[in-house]
Amino acid sequence: MIRIDTFEDALHRAQTQVGNDRRIIGIVGKPGSGKSTVAEALVTAVGQGAALLPMDGFHLSNAVLESLGIADRKGAPHTFDVHGYVALLRRIRSEKYHPIYYPIFDREMEESITAQGVVKPNTHLIITEGNYLLLASDGWEEVRALLDEIWFVDVDDRLRLDRLIARHIRYGRSPSAAQAWAQGTDELNAIIVGESRERADVILNLGTLALLADFPS
Repeated sequence: MIRIDTFEDALHRAQTQVGNDRRIIGIVGKPGSGKSTVAEALVTAVGQGAALLPMDGFHLSNAVLESLGIADRKGAPHTFDVHGYVALLRRIRSEKYHPIYYPIFDREMEESITAQGVVKPNTHLIITEGNYLLLASDGWEEVRALLDEIWFVDVDDRLRLDRLIARHIRYGRSPSAAQAWAQGTDELNAIIVGESRERADVILNLGTLALLADFPS
């Protein structure tokens, strides 16, 4: 397991993946860890030939979650279309001569929008990020073999929780509801994610202050 402590080193490692063959890096972290922001920053810095693929686009819709009686667990492993996500990764691996479109999760709507993202034929580095890329059960175990590397974002849990509560408030929850969700459903998911940490190829620890200063959410 490799440890990376600066964004510059993370960027260098990502850039070394860019070549003629298509490569996929997965970035994992607990809810509120900053994995999405780090992934976006890496794709932006790499520039042409890189694309961002968030796992969150495969959230089941709110209507489906309600019909299944699991709306209160939104964000848990079983509230995603894992088989759809795996099928997309396989397409990205095998289909390289035409655009591949994928859904993006809209936090304002709290729903996924189909065909919002695209992997173009000239895309050689895909950074996919999400909570459950390292899970070893319930269909998620198929993800690992489809990625070239998986990085785990380490961050102080207290700071992570503060960031998570602030994000929920920013997207419309009341302070009390934001705290309840972050300490309830989100924390249950965080425990599951944390248990998968030792399966990562790289531990990415940019430092709590650097993460806040350099990559504001």
